[in-house]
Amino acid sequence: MPGIKLTSANGLLALLDEEHDGLKVHALKGLLTVVDDHWAEVASSISVVEALYEDEEFEQRQTAALLASKVFYHLGELDDSLQYALGAGDLFDVNETSEYVQTLLAKAIDEYVSQRVQAEGEEEESEEKATRLTAIVERMFERCFRDGQYRQAIGVALEARRMDKLADAIMKSDNVADSLAYTMKASLKLVTSREFRQKVLKVLVGLYESSSIKDYSSVCTCLMFLEDHAAVADILDKLILGTEDESLLAYQIAYDLFENEIHQFLVKTRDRIAVRATPPAPPAPPAPQPEPTPDGAEPTAEEAAAAGETEGGEAAMEEDTPAETKPTAVPAVEPSEMEPRHTSEYQSRWTKLNQILSGESTIGLHLQFLVSHNHSDLLILKNIRNAVEKRNSVCHSATVLANSIMHAGTTVDTFLRDNLEWVKRATNWAKFSVVAGLGVIHRGHLSQSRALMRPHLPPDSNSPYSEGGALYALGLVHVDHGEDIRPFLTESLRNATNEVVQHGACLGLGLAVMGCGDDDLYEDFKGVLYSDNAVAGEAAGIGLGLMYAGSMSDVTGEMLEYAHSTQHEKIIRGLAMGCALIVYGHEEEADTLIEQMCRDADPIIRYGGMFAIATAYRGTANNSAIRRLLHFAVSDVNDDVRRAAIIAIGFVLFLVPEQCPRVVALLAESYNPHMRYGAAIAVGVSCSGTGLKEAVAILEPLTTDAVDYVRQGAAIAMAMVLIQQPESRTSSFRKQLEKVVNDKHEDIMAKMGAIMASGILDAGGRNMTIGLRSRSGNTRMNSVLGMVMFIQYWYWYPLSYFISLPLTTTALIGLNGDLVMPKFSVTSHCKPSLFAYPTPKSDEKSDKVVKAPTAVLSTTAKARAKAKASKDAKEGEKAEGKDGEAMETDGEGKSERAAAHEEAEPTSEQLENPARIVPAQEKYVSFQEGIGVRYTAVKRNQASGIVVLKDGCPELPVELVELFPTNSVNPATPAPVAEEEEAPPPEPFEFTPVA
Repeated sequence: MPGIKLTSANGLLALLDEEHDGLKVHALKGLLTVVDDHWAEVASSISVVEALYEDEEFEQRQTAALLASKVFYHLGELDDSLQYALGAGDLFDVNETSEYVQTLLAKAIDEYVSQRVQAEGEEEESEEKATRLTAIVERMFERCFRDGQYRQAIGVALEARRMDKLADAIMKSDNVADSLAYTMKASLKLVTSREFRQKVLKVLVGLYESSSIKDYSSVCTCLMFLEDHAAVADILDKLILGTEDESLLAYQIAYDLFENEIHQFLVKTRDRIAVRATPPAPPAPPAPQPEPTPDGAEPTAEEAAAAGETEGGEAAMEEDTPAETKPTAVPAVEPSEMEPRHTSEYQSRWTKLNQILSGESTIGLHLQFLVSHNHSDLLILKNIRNAVEKRNSVCHSATVLANSIMHAGTTVDTFLRDNLEWVKRATNWAKFSVVAGLGVIHRGHLSQSRALMRPHLPPDSNSPYSEGGALYALGLVHVDHGEDIRPFLTESLRNATNEVVQHGACLGLGLAVMGCGDDDLYEDFKGVLYSDNAVAGEAAGIGLGLMYAGSMSDVTGEMLEYAHSTQHEKIIRGLAMGCALIVYGHEEEADTLIEQMCRDADPIIRYGGMFAIATAYRGTANNSAIRRLLHFAVSDVNDDVRRAAIIAIGFVLFLVPEQCPRVVALLAESYNPHMRYGAAIAVGVSCSGTGLKEAVAILEPLTTDAVDYVRQGAAIAMAMVLIQQPESRTSSFRKQLEKVVNDKHEDIMAKMGAIMASGILDAGGRNMTIGLRSRSGNTRMNSVLGMVMFIQYWYWYPLSYFISLPLTTTALIGLNGDLVMPKFSVTSHCKPSLFAYPTPKSDEKSDKVVKAPTAVLSTTAKARAKAKASKDAKEGEKAEGKDGEAMETDGEGKSERAAAHEEAEPTSEQLENPARIVPAQEKYVSFQEGIGVRYTAVKRNQASGIVVLKDGCPELPVELVELFPTNSVNPATPAPVAEEEEAPPPEPFEFTPVA
C-alpha cells in the first residue's frame, strides 16, 4: 500500500524469477524506490538484474540498467555503476540533484575528458560507450545553459576540449565580455597543453572580432600568446590612424605588451608598422629628352648616344648591384591607404608608439622614478660593513652585492665612493664582482653606460678582472636591449685573450642579445667554448643559452655532445644550464631533450635537466612535470640533482603560489639538508612578493636550522617572500638578520645569506619587487631566466648579480597623450602608515661618546647611597600632603593624546603622480571619478604600472611633474680618500688619589 515503508526487498526480488515480463517490470520499478535503503539485499541478486539488462528482448532493459547502476554505486564500484548508467539512457536524469547523479556525472565527465585527450593516437575502448558518454555530456551542457551556469559549461568545455560548446557557452552568456575574460584567464591557468591552449586563444580572438565588443587590449593579449606579431601590428596601426582616444589606447596596449618582456616579438611588430609608417621617397626626376630640331630633322648621333646613356644608366646600375645589397621588398600598399599616414599627426603618433615598443619610454620612466624616489638606508650597509670581518672575502662580496641590489636602477653609488679603501680590499674575482655590481646600480642607463664603465676598461684600467667585470656590467645595464652596445661587446669578445675578460664578455654579450638567436654570434661563443678553458667555457655555455633563450634551437645537440667530451665540470654545468635556458616555455616540445638530460649518467647534466623542466614548464602547474620532479627529488643518488628538482617545483608553480607550500611541506622536514635548502628556495621563488603566511610558516623553522647553508637559503627565500610587504610584517625579520650579521660566532654561510637577504628586502631603493609574472598573466622570460641563473650562485658567486633581472618597479606612472607626466593624484583607501616606506634606522649609538668608567671607593659608594635614601624619604613625605590625582591625570592625558594621535591618522590618502604602489596596495587604489575630474585612465582597473590618461579638459594648460636629472655622468673613478677625523679630546674629570 502507498505510504507503507517496506522492511525488506525480498518480496520484490522474488518477482524477478517469475516468467511474466509484467511482474519483472513491476519488481524493477519497486526496487528502484527502495534500493537506497535495501541495496545490500538487492546486491545478492544483482546477477539476475544484469541478466535482464543483457536480454535484448526484454523491453525494460534500461530500468534494469538503472537499478544495477545504483546497486554498484552503493557498493563503491563506480566504473561498473557508470557503465550501467550509460545503458539506462534517458532514465538517468542529469537534472536530478541527488548524490548518486552528481557523483556519476563527475565520473562521466572525467571519463569523457580522458577519452577526448587520449583520442589522438589511441583507440577508444568502445565506440558505443563513447557515444553514450557524449550523450550524457551533451545533456549536461543543456542543463548548464538552461540554468544559466555558463562558467561551469566553459570549464567543462575546456576540460573536454569541446570548442563548439565553448563558443556556445560564451556567446549565450548574459555578459559576453566577462565570459571572454574568464575563459582567457582559465585557459592560461588551467589548460596544461600548450597546443590546445593556442587553439582556445584562436577561438577567443575570433569571438572578439565577431562580437560587438571591441576589446583591443584583450585581443592583443591573446595574439601575444599566439606569437602573432603581424595581427598585433595591424591593430596598433589601425588605432593610431583613428581618433585621439584610439591612439591613447594604442599607447596603453604597447606599454602592457612591453611589460611582458617579449623584446623580439615587439621588434617584429615595430618593423611591420614601420614599413607602412615610413614616408615614401620623392619620385625621381624625369629623364631629359632630346630637343627636336627646328626643321623636324632627326637628332644627331651624339644626342642619341647621350639620351641612351641616360635612359639605360639606371638599368645597368641595377644589374651590376649585388643581390644582397638591394633593398628589401616592401609589401605593396594602396595609395589610398598610405595617404592618411603622410599626415604630421600620424607621424607624431607613430614616433611615440615606436618609443614605447622599443622600450625607450618605459626604461626612461622607470629610471626617472627610481632615481627620484630612492629611499635606501645607507646605515644598514654601514652597520653590515662594520660587523663583518675585514679579511672575510665572502662577507665582503655579499655586502657589495647587497649594496648593488639596494640601489638597483637608482644610479646611486655613494656607498662605494664613501668606502673606497674598504672596496679596494677586493682582489681578483672579488674585484670582478665589485665592478659588475655597478651594472646593477646603473641598470637602464643605456645612453651613457660606456662612459660610466670607462674607468674600468682599457686603456684606463689594465686589470683583467676590472675589464671582465665592466663587460659583464654593460650586459646587466643593457639586458635584452643591447642594440647599441652589441658591437662593442662583440669586438671585446673577439679580441680577448684572457680567460677572465672572456668570461665577462660572454656573460655581458649573452645578456645584451638575450633571446635574439643570432647565428652570427654563435661562432664567437663556440670559439671560446672550444678553447677548453674552464672559466671562459662556462660563461660561453651560459651565453649561448641566453642568446638562444626560448628558441628551442638545434644547437642543444652540439652543446650536449661537447659536454660529454670535456673534462671540466664548470664547462659541463655551463652547457647544461644553457640547454635549460634554450627550452624556455616550450613545454611538451622540450620533453625529448629533457628526457635525454634527465637520464644522462653525468649528474651535472641531470642537474641541468631539472632546470630544463623548470624553464620549459614555468608557471604551468603541469601535473606530469611536478610528478617527474618529485620522483627525482626522492630517488636520485646525487644531492645536487635532488636539490635542483625541488627548486624546480617552485618555478613550475609560481603562477599558483598558494600550492607550492603544500607540495614541499614534507620535503622541508627532510633529514637531508640539501632537500631542506631546495624546499626553502622553491617557496621563495614561487611565493616571491606575495607575503603568504603559509610560505612564512615553512621558512621560519628553516631560518634556525642546524646546517649553515640551509639557514642561508631560508634567509634569502624569506626576503623574496616578504619583499615590499608592510613594515609590521618585516620588522621582526629585519631584527633577526641584524642579529645574525652582528653575531661573531655565526657561520660564514649564514652571514652571507643574511647580508644578501638585507639587500633583497630593500631592492631598488625600496621601490622594487620580484616580478616573475606580469599583470596580464604572462610569464616574464627575462625575470624567470634571471632567477634561474641567480640560484647558481651556489657554485659561482658572480652569477648572483642575475637577481637584478626579475626586479620590477612598483610604481604608478600616469602619462598624457604626449607621453609626459602631468600632475594628478589617485586615492589609496587605507591608512598611509600601512604601505609607507620602512622607518630608516637611527644612528644614535654611534653619536654618543662613551665615557670610561670612574673608579669609586667602597666608602664613597656607601655615603652616596645613604644620602640618596635620605633624600627619597623627604620627597615621599612632601608628596603625601599633595593631591595624588595630578600624576594620574597627567598619565591619562598622555594616553588620551596617544589615542587621539592614532585616531587622527586618516583612513585614506592622495598619492601624487608618480607614486609608489606595492602589489598588496593595488586593490585599495582608485582613480577619482565624477564631474570635474580632469584625468581618467584609458584602461580601467589598472592601479599600477604605466597608465595612459585621457584629458577631460584639453583646453586647460597642463601642469607637468618636475623631472629629476638622470643624464649626469659621474664615473666611478677612484676619488681621493678623505682623511680620518681626529678623535675628540677626553671630557674633564676629577682625579681623587687614594689615601
